[in-house]
Amino acid sequence: MSLNARTKYSGLAMLLHWLIAVLVIVQWRISEAAEEAPTREAGGQIMANHFALGVVIFIVVALRLLWRQVSPPPPQVPGHAPWERSFAKLVHFAFYALLLVMPVAGWIAMSAFGEPISVWGLFSLPALPVPRSEALGETIFELHGASGIALLVLVALHALAALKHTFVDKDGTLWRMLPFGPARG
Repeated sequence: MSLNARTKYSGLAMLLHWLIAVLVIVQWRISEAAEEAPTREAGGQIMANHFALGVVIFIVVALRLLWRQVSPPPPQVPGHAPWERSFAKLVHFAFYALLLVMPVAGWIAMSAFGEPISVWGLFSLPALPVPRSEALGETIFELHGASGIALLVLVALHALAALKHTFVDKDGTLWRMLPFGPARG
């Protein structure tokens, strides 16, 4: 497939896409490391990075959505079945919803414990005016964790779909989000 400026994403869209992908993977690994920490205190210190990175992810996702308004994505690849187009739109909507809601849920949960969120000492998000309740905080964190699993499932589906379209269907889907690849037309 010949790719050109109308079929590839912009450089900034590519950068934000891959930055979000890396940050989500790092975020997942941080949460895993916190669960495996030898003490509760060590786990809490690791989770401080998780909370700070959640704020960063929220900001980067907001920038990505803003950029989509300024520079809309290229049209979908021709030849995809209608169900594939619909499924792609649903997965992207779910990505953005989870990537925005999860940090907010984490902030609400921390607020239920009466705790601010420090972003590596650079600034802090104050606790929101929600009822102080350990049970509420724990419940929100449980939902937050389940949402994280759903996000990882979506990442896997997204990656598999991109690989299938690129290497089985040979329609160039993956190359649209990479600055290199087949020659531009």
